[in-house]
This record gives sequence, C-alpha cells and structure tokens, in this order.
Amino acid sequence: MWKRVIMSFFAMALLVFDGGVDVKAEARKTLSEIDKKLKLLNKPAIKSIKSEDGDIIDCVDIYKQPAFDHPALKNHTIQMRPNTIFASETSTTEHESSPAMLTQTWQKSGSCPKGTVAIRRVKRKELLNADSLEHFGRDGPRTSFAVNTTNDKSNFFGSFPAPEHSYANLYATENNYIGARGDINLWDPLVESYNEISSAQISLKSGFVENFESIEAGWMVYPNLFNADGQPRLFIRWTLDGYRRTGCINLNCAGFVQTSSVIALGSTFSNVSTLHGPQFQINIRIDHDPSTNHWWLHYYNEVVGYWPAEILCYLKEKAAIVAWGGDVYSKNVKPGHPSHTTAYMGSGEAASELFGRANFITNIRIIDYSLQLKYPDPAFFVVDEPNCYSALIYKAHPKSEPYFYFGGHPDNNCVYNKKYLMKRKMIS
Repeated sequence: MWKRVIMSFFAMALLVFDGGVDVKAEARKTLSEIDKKLKLLNKPAIKSIKSEDGDIIDCVDIYKQPAFDHPALKNHTIQMRPNTIFASETSTTEHESSPAMLTQTWQKSGSCPKGTVAIRRVKRKELLNADSLEHFGRDGPRTSFAVNTTNDKSNFFGSFPAPEHSYANLYATENNYIGARGDINLWDPLVESYNEISSAQISLKSGFVENFESIEAGWMVYPNLFNADGQPRLFIRWTLDGYRRTGCINLNCAGFVQTSSVIALGSTFSNVSTLHGPQFQINIRIDHDPSTNHWWLHYYNEVVGYWPAEILCYLKEKAAIVAWGGDVYSKNVKPGHPSHTTAYMGSGEAASELFGRANFITNIRIIDYSLQLKYPDPAFFVVDEPNCYSALIYKAHPKSEPYFYFGGHPDNNCVYNKKYLMKRKMIS
C-alpha cells in the first residue's frame, strides 16, 4: 500500500514539475513575442527624449516610421504639406480669445531634429496589460451607428450594436464633407478601471453597415494603453471595417503617415481644465486634399500628418457624416444594469452645468462642396444613455458662438434607463 502511495506521490510531483516547465516555456514565449512586437512598434531613434511625465519620445527618421510597414504604402512618397489648404478662422469664444497652442509635456525636455518625427515609445508593461498582442492599440469604443452613403435618409442611420460603448455626439449628416474642425475642451475624467476609455473627439465617417470607415482625433484617457495613468493624451484612430479588424489608436499599426517633429501622438498636455478654474482646449482640424485624396490632421496650425488615400475606400473622396462629442468605453456599459460603469464622460459634470464645469466643443465647423468654412446646418445631437450622460447646445445670445456641452457620470438613476433617446436641434 505504502509503495502505491509513494509511487502516486512521485507521479504527482512529476506532473507538477512538467506543468512548471510548461508554464515557464509559455512565459518565455510570451516575452519573446512581446519583444518582437516592441521592435515592430518602436523604430530605431536618432534621438530620444525623456519626459517628466515618464514618457520617452523617440525622434525617428521620417522614412522609417511605422506607416511604411503597411503593404499599400510600400512605394508611397511622403507629402510634407497638403496641396490644398482651406480657409481657417481664429478660434474665438465669448469666454476667451485666440487661445495659444496648448503644448505637450515632453516639449519641455527637448525637441526632435528636422527630418524626424516625434513618436511616443511603447513600453513593455503596456503590452503586458493588453488583452492580446494582435489587438494592441485597437481596443476601445465602436460607433453605435453605421453609415450609408446613399441619399436615402430612412437608411442613413442603421442600428449597430455596441454594448460596451456610450456616447453623446453632435452630428452633421449631409453626405458631402471634405473638412471638419473644432476646439475641444480638455479634462482628465476619472475611469473605473485601467481598461476603460473616456475621450472627446472629432470623427469623419463613410461606408456601409458594419464596414464603415472612420478617422478621428481628439484627447483620450486610457490607462491600459498609456503608462497606466489617467492623464488625457492626444490621439488619433482609424478603421476600415467598423473597428473589427483594421486600424488602431495612434501609430500602433501601420497606416497614418506622420510628418511632424513637434507633436507626438499619445503624449500628455501641459495643462488641463479644472472646475471653476482655467479652461484649456485643443484645436483639431481634419481636411481632405482633393489633389491626393489624403486626409490631413492639424493640431492648431501644426500639420501632424495624414491618412493616405492608399488605405481608404469610402472616405477617399469625402465623408458622409461628421461627429463631435464624448465617448465612454467599458465592459460595464450596461444600460439598465446595476453594474454600470461609473466612468466620467468629459469633466464628469452634466451638460447643463455649462462653461467652467461641463466639457464642451466650440468653433464647430465643416467644409462641404461649397468650399466654405461654416457651421453644420442642419445638425442634431444624440445621447444613447440620457440617464447616465447628457448633451446640450447652448448660445448665450442669438449671435454668439454655439457651444456643444456634453458629459456627466453615472449614478443610481443611470440603471433605470430603458430606452434609446434621440434629440434634435439646429445650431444655425
């Protein structure tokens, strides 16, 4: 009997030992894959800058940036500036005039030389936090609407389920947009967990059903992707198939061609807004260049780069829809459910709190085939969880600049939301 017990003990020990070897082998494999991914994402730097916020900015040869890993860009010729530059306005509001360009934290520690682009280095711990290496930088909200480029308004918006996404957006839907811009109020919203996102952005979309295309830019808080902190960071995102398999946030996949040595995507800002305190905003412009069909991103007057025509289809010549607003992504966005996330949208204050408390976007403009920079008219806003978040278009007086306010944070009333709500309002 004891012999059988001893043999059983050794058999169990062998199994445990073998299991340990398997675990270690799997760990080595994972670390090897992470190192391979890091090498793919972090291109060799001509110069590196250590920022006081913990980021490292690599100054990468403009011709060796991640964009050119995309097979469609193998023979792409870099364009440094758009051939067509549309009219621009000086950003002015009733609360402050001509705001200065909001700097990024890393810029205090150095600058990148001419011929390079400023790229935030991806850290190993950020890859370790990812759900998967394959989808690193692709996590996040999907739009709740599909876009149809036909003129049939009854089919323009199609239901597209996004159970982990909540938004408050202002929409322009006239199907012929070649530019959009706005000043986005900057906050540092609280999120419940590291894998949640709170963002504010401008997006342009076109396409059909689940295969719509989208390009967008603004600021986001996303601890899992950015250094495990809650600081807002400049971001871009794009997709060719409704965020299912293509595209990503910033330069975490090949596609967007950066031209700026001054602005680093994914970097923090030198200031953020505070309740009843100073208000800061970032100026975002996205314009189409009809001579090349590239879409150009401007941060204030700095040309950051472009989404090249080679990676686009429906968006190659125009956008069918433009959206301005806020998004919250969480696995606990569950309308009517007690476990709904408490993540803030914007400042966390309701839209009705207005300037100094609520998040806003102002100087909202589009460019259409008239080639005129103007307010979108008609336009409407949508809040899909009005018991959790809110939106409001506000004018202090008839001739003042419209402000699109949005935001809030869920409380006990949030779980009682049972229906989808659409609100419409002209802003002209």
